[in-house]
Amino acid sequence: MPPLPPRLLRALESFNSAHPWSHNAHYHPWLLRQLPRRFGRALDVGCGSGDLVRLLAVRSTGGVEGIDSDPQIIARARELTLPGVSGVSGAPAVFAVVDARAGIPAGPYDVITCVAALHHLPFTETLTRFRDQLAPGGTLVVVGCAREADAVDDALGLVSVALNLVVGWVKNRGRRTVARPVAMTAVTRPPEMTFAEIRREAIRVLPRVRSRRWLFWRYTLVWRAPLA
Repeated sequence: MPPLPPRLLRALESFNSAHPWSHNAHYHPWLLRQLPRRFGRALDVGCGSGDLVRLLAVRSTGGVEGIDSDPQIIARARELTLPGVSGVSGAPAVFAVVDARAGIPAGPYDVITCVAALHHLPFTETLTRFRDQLAPGGTLVVVGCAREADAVDDALGLVSVALNLVVGWVKNRGRRTVARPVAMTAVTRPPEMTFAEIRREAIRVLPRVRSRRWLFWRYTLVWRAPLA
């Protein structure tokens, strides 16, 4: 997206700070639609405050594990998860401090999700780990962030800036918000890979992966492991 004038950028940042909303949580309903109504064991990588883990637990028959490298955000995830929150079979939703750069808990998993965390990790190695720990017929869903690089990114970015204001106003009912949602307090960093680079490498690691660019500076990857 072309650089915005500093004055306009400051005004946008001020408005967004007063009317915050989570771009990641916005895609949770879409993500859930990519998954079966019931599934076994699940893993959410880069779980943050655990919002998605709690949603996955409603469908899981084998338990849901949320991992993140930040001890403070994992502590908040545990605080926000009511005692006894579990999957449909009684398997618990649990959280652990794990640096996914060094590996992920051993599978197999029927579902692996990763929202706005893949750009913090070595891309190819991490996708390979996801693939290898996914059960036959299992589903991987990534909602990620890419570096803007072409005219499509520019167009989506400009539309996203305008819609971001509208959605922020509506979600906050026009009121100023003092504190951001807990899910928005996790550590962030800018992405380095473009969508074209992401798509090319994802196809190499995950044959027949479905990739798409979206509004609000996000892309998605959906892949189902072949049946054994």
